[in-house]
Amino acid sequence: MLRVAIICPDQEVGAALERALLDSRMAAVVLHLNRYPDAVELERLLTERTVEAVFLSYESPQRFSVVASFLEKKASGIPMVAVVSSCDPNILLELMRAGVREVLTWPFDPQKLREALGRIQKILDSRTPTIDRLYSFLPAKPGVGATTVALNTAVALSRIPDTSVLLVDFDLNSGIIGFLLKLNPRYSVIDAVEHAEHLDQDVWAKLVWPMGTLDVLPTGRLDPGLRVDPERLRMVLAFARRFYKVICVDHSGMMEKYSLELLRESARIFMVATPEVPALHLGAEKLRFLRGLDLASRVEIILNRAQPRSLLSREQIEQMLGAAIRTSIPNDYAAVHQAIMAGQPLSEDSRLGQHFQNLARSLLELPAITVTKKRRFFEYFSLAPAQNSR
Repeated sequence: MLRVAIICPDQEVGAALERALLDSRMAAVVLHLNRYPDAVELERLLTERTVEAVFLSYESPQRFSVVASFLEKKASGIPMVAVVSSCDPNILLELMRAGVREVLTWPFDPQKLREALGRIQKILDSRTPTIDRLYSFLPAKPGVGATTVALNTAVALSRIPDTSVLLVDFDLNSGIIGFLLKLNPRYSVIDAVEHAEHLDQDVWAKLVWPMGTLDVLPTGRLDPGLRVDPERLRMVLAFARRFYKVICVDHSGMMEKYSLELLRESARIFMVATPEVPALHLGAEKLRFLRGLDLASRVEIILNRAQPRSLLSREQIEQMLGAAIRTSIPNDYAAVHQAIMAGQPLSEDSRLGQHFQNLARSLLELPAITVTKKRRFFEYFSLAPAQNSR
């Protein structure tokens, strides 16, 4: 759904246009001015409200020309629709000279309005970056540590220079990211969805919990009957994609409708499993389901709590699941427990933290760092003869 602005001094025409845009179900009016703003004010409002297209009234040709010129040259070429009261050839010629390619005549024809919105959407889609780093973390079964993996991967990503990250807890009934970080948020991801049409930078700053270059959007209170509107959810994602290099989403694993919508939007789906038969069995079932939705090609396995002497080999696990293992995270209950008690992510200097660093770096196609293994006390003595014999 397009985020549009209306600039129209005629209040009757402006109100009719807002109703027509609402009825089209293709656009949300995030800014409505009944006057022509100056360049400074317009730039600020367009940025704050993240406007994607502007409907500009041609009541004052001189003021129209000033605003249109600003939109064409200064506002990254935001698509513009001229609103006119007649199709006078002289007016149309002036509009073409001003760079206007879309004209809407009052009274508004619903079909022509939808066609104009469709053309604008295609223009915006063609400008969308080809690199999309929205990653979903999906547990094979409850209790495999998917939330811990999602949290520490997002933190590791945010520690990489020039990498802004959003972590979203979309386990709406059992989400614990807020608990793991000892947050006390006033708002949640549900507030973001419910106010999707009115999101701007000020509203967004109140919704997220900042942790350096990581923003956390936690889940809300338990509400089993909650329904999430898919269109509003897409609007939230479209807004977030403007400000973050990476978005990480933690899922419940219950395959809710809103969860499937998020999975369809994801560049990668990381199914988190442990090397245990029940988890692998349920993981294989979910992969079969995702294969039916044509999403299996996006799935990679993160093997959590991996043991050096596992009863199942890597090849056996991949065969059972029908997907490749992206990485194995070693088992370290003590380190995870310590982080939970402190309300902090894993230390980047810890052995487990370094594994998450390497996973994060691989997602951004950066070289890995060396994972240092802490020696046990007796190993220093066992190596001494070999070193002395040189």
